[in-house]
Amino acid sequence: MANEPTLPTHSAAEDRQNRLYSRVFFRAPRIRSAVILLALISLLDAVLAWVPQASWTRLGYGWGLVFLLPGLLGVLLTTPLAEAFGGRFPWHRNTLLGLMSSLVPLPILIVWRGVGLAIGHLPVAVPLALLFLQAPILWFRHMTLFGVSKPQHGASLPASLCQPLLAVLGIFLLYPPPLTWVLAAALFLLLGFLCAALLLRAADRPIRREFATSGVSLIRPLIEHVGSRDPAATEALERFFERFAVEANLPVTVVQFRTPRSVKATLALPVVHPGPFAALGASNLPQKLEEQLGPEAGLVLVPHTPCNHDLDVPTTSEVRRIGEAAISLLHDLPAPSSTANSPLVSGAPQSWARAQRLGDVVLVATSQAPEPTDDIAFAIADRLVDENRQAGQPMLALIDAHNSYKEDEGDLTYGSPRAQRFSEDVRQAVSAALAQATPGPVRAGAALRTGFSVGREGIGPSGIRALVVEAAGRRTAYVLIDGNNLLQGLRERLLQALGGVVDDSEVMTTDNHVVHEVDGGVNPIGERISFDLLRDAVVGVVRDALTNLEPVEVRAGWREVPEVAVLGPDWTARLLTSLGDTLSMFSNAFLMTFLLLMASSTVLLALLR
Repeated sequence: MANEPTLPTHSAAEDRQNRLYSRVFFRAPRIRSAVILLALISLLDAVLAWVPQASWTRLGYGWGLVFLLPGLLGVLLTTPLAEAFGGRFPWHRNTLLGLMSSLVPLPILIVWRGVGLAIGHLPVAVPLALLFLQAPILWFRHMTLFGVSKPQHGASLPASLCQPLLAVLGIFLLYPPPLTWVLAAALFLLLGFLCAALLLRAADRPIRREFATSGVSLIRPLIEHVGSRDPAATEALERFFERFAVEANLPVTVVQFRTPRSVKATLALPVVHPGPFAALGASNLPQKLEEQLGPEAGLVLVPHTPCNHDLDVPTTSEVRRIGEAAISLLHDLPAPSSTANSPLVSGAPQSWARAQRLGDVVLVATSQAPEPTDDIAFAIADRLVDENRQAGQPMLALIDAHNSYKEDEGDLTYGSPRAQRFSEDVRQAVSAALAQATPGPVRAGAALRTGFSVGREGIGPSGIRALVVEAAGRRTAYVLIDGNNLLQGLRERLLQALGGVVDDSEVMTTDNHVVHEVDGGVNPIGERISFDLLRDAVVGVVRDALTNLEPVEVRAGWREVPEVAVLGPDWTARLLTSLGDTLSMFSNAFLMTFLLLMASSTVLLALLR
């Protein structure tokens, strides 16, 4: 193992992608708060522009005509103008844009005042300085509206222009202009537009070069999907991902715990990775499958299966196909042919696998904990399942517990020494379970706790679910937390807490990517929720499951879903590289176009003096 090469992992790429993706989002202030701040900042702008040279009356008129009214009227006009030209710019974003536009002049006015103090007089007259300010205001407004409202210059420009044009009108009401000032105002606005267009073109190049698609055109759908789950935005993003999909035949395994009256619980194990992000495609896979399988499936648990981002399913329609296959499979499950059951066992100390035979199926929960554990290449698991099938042994149901997070570590790649150890541990665990199985009944209980918050606790909408299985004289709890991995070390502490409640247990996560919609992107369980609260919730849900133990019949089956669209190998790395290039290009172009705008506007001022 010491000689194993360090390979680039999907989890490392995923973590960086999630951080990049989460930088796009932040919570806008309340509309009322934004308007109040706009008024205060515009007053500060006016003070910098006129105090101490001008009278209080001129300051009041200047504040109202040049800063406050253009800011407020700009807020009132931006949304209707954007919508009139086919864009969409909600009021909360509109007021945030108005607030940020009032901040743009501040540093420029401070520099202007500083230069004036240094040389003993203002470098340019107040009216020309005020006209100068409209160029960066238009630059900032247009690059924002182009990306967030509609990525067409003609459609976004009217909304971009409304505030600076109103400010120009206010300046001319205060200072009747000569013709040169009118020309200067037009040239300043032209420079602001051209620099914004240059910035947008530069930032758009990486994704356009890699995917032949405008990256800027994806900003609005991305924000609207995350902010409101807008169906049109979701469809637009999924269409983008679907263009690059490849086909794969994906197996779906289900294990059902059935009482004489109804279904107690269902383990749904599709070989699908819960990605790419947010609620697109297979992201939020647990909730989507639970809703599709419905109450007839009892309590549905969707643990993570051994696969990585190569098997992200990019569209909701393809996920629905997976669900339809699972429903069909549930209706056709054969009655068990064996009553042999075992406790949850491993083949050796420190094994990465523990197995439990339940009639015709062997459940195998795998984890490298306490070492880091993350995605497992599907080829590793597929080979194990195929070997097991050819040997005529009970069906294998493999679970990647995904429960020991350490940044950039824990993936298993096919052919590596760690993958070989993993495979051998699974084989030994299955052999131990088969050897220790004895005929006897099975009882099961199930429970869930929901109401958690992605932002507060890092737990997704499916909450915490528990399946308790009593077989071969021992009670085993399978706890599933809806989230992306568990901080390293917490799994052992949770198992210790469950030691006084059940005989054996495993704590797993779903790898749900909807939990990345937070600052920082990566959101493992335990980062936001305290351990005490997590422990109490896990122990509580297991105790709830124990209260409804009853005899069950365990049925299992699998089915292959042909030609499912998946993102395929290396797609995540391509997207990550393009996103990184885009952010880098945007950062550089943001600074360069601003400096270019300041330099060219200053040259224009010098010509006007």
